[in-house]
Amino acid sequence: MRTSRLALAAVAAVLAVLGGCRRTMEPALVVAAPSYPDFVFPAAPSSLASEAVVALQLRGWQFLQSGDTGQARRAFNAALAENSRFYPADAGLAYASLADREYADAVARFDRVLRRAEGYLPAMIGKGDALAGAGRVDEAIRVLNEALALDSSLADVRRRLDVLAFRSQQDVLRAARQAVDAGRLDEAAAGYERAIAASPDSGLLYRELAAVERKAGKPDRALAHLRKAVSLDPSDARGFVQIGELLEARGEFADAVGAYIEAEALEPGEEARARVAAARSRADLARLPEEYRAIAGAAQVTRGDLAALIGVRLGAVLKAAAGEEGVVVTDARGHWAAPWIMAVVRAGVMEPYPNHTFAPGGVVRRLDLAQAASRVLGLVAARRPAQARAWQSARPRIADLPTEHLGYPAVAMVVGANVMPVVEGGAFKPAQVVAGSEAIDVVTRLEVLAR
Repeated sequence: MRTSRLALAAVAAVLAVLGGCRRTMEPALVVAAPSYPDFVFPAAPSSLASEAVVALQLRGWQFLQSGDTGQARRAFNAALAENSRFYPADAGLAYASLADREYADAVARFDRVLRRAEGYLPAMIGKGDALAGAGRVDEAIRVLNEALALDSSLADVRRRLDVLAFRSQQDVLRAARQAVDAGRLDEAAAGYERAIAASPDSGLLYRELAAVERKAGKPDRALAHLRKAVSLDPSDARGFVQIGELLEARGEFADAVGAYIEAEALEPGEEARARVAAARSRADLARLPEEYRAIAGAAQVTRGDLAALIGVRLGAVLKAAAGEEGVVVTDARGHWAAPWIMAVVRAGVMEPYPNHTFAPGGVVRRLDLAQAASRVLGLVAARRPAQARAWQSARPRIADLPTEHLGYPAVAMVVGANVMPVVEGGAFKPAQVVAGSEAIDVVTRLEVLAR
């Protein structure tokens, strides 16, 4: 490691100086295994080096590396007593405080050294370590980056920075997640943005930030960050699902289908297929006229509405049963449901009046709905006769509709097939106006039987 080599070289130089001294020195300490191998020996510049202070400095460092910080401090203080300007001994005292985990004192001492000797690498690196020990990780990163800028070959400093960057990232993420749990969403978003600035290639961070922004009611920002997340990590199925959810909320159903298809390709399964199918259904619905989408909330359904419901939801059944093209309907052209009116007429599910009008604005009553539904059942029965025998043979008692009534066969079939149930007291109420919700329920039941 570069800093370790730097320290060893400095110590070797000191030993060489001392080796040439005539003064009798105390025997040097033998340190088999340094207690603090990452500490950088504070070498003295030649302008301050004298035999006495250098000897004391080295002895203090040997005591420090043996784990005896008390003796180390005495030796460093003795060096300062010999020469108060000898800042390497002050750096030695700072390292002794760092060894004793007195981080605030260590930072203060390293700062004092750096005021005397700006750019003194042993003090800069030591200060970075002391700041990290005190939990001031961002400051430590800044100081160590400054040291690296002075000497880019310091491999140990690079290693320290990598460790601190990871630690800082984990601290930021922990704080951001705690802020989310506490409902401090702006603070959480700011934390994630800091984390992303440090790790701009992390798709996970963008996805977590998007989740915060969704909670904060910022769907556009959330969508932008999710798109960034999946661009960085194309295997992020959950990210594609969330994109689909946001696009659906914006009414962009076709694009939502595309996002769900991406998710299904990554994580296939029944849930994924159902999600795609539901989104496709909503996309299809969104392409339909506004009048169609309004049927669900309508207090009363018109013949044009019913034709559209059957034409859209049961189009395959109608297509298989379509008759001659030459059917004449004089009042369908220009109506929003014209294509479906012609489809139900050609299939024989709904009939025009003798004067060739369809009266698309006419109100639908329960008997009208039963007749149309029974004809759909008839089309289904032609394809599945075994399934249809029970419907066709049903003869339920209808309290308000005698068996000789012309509408009874149709009502009996839809009641027997459980497509249109009777109401209070076993009555059918054939003249009751049909609401949009009831019409949709009946067509949905027909869809199930037609599958």
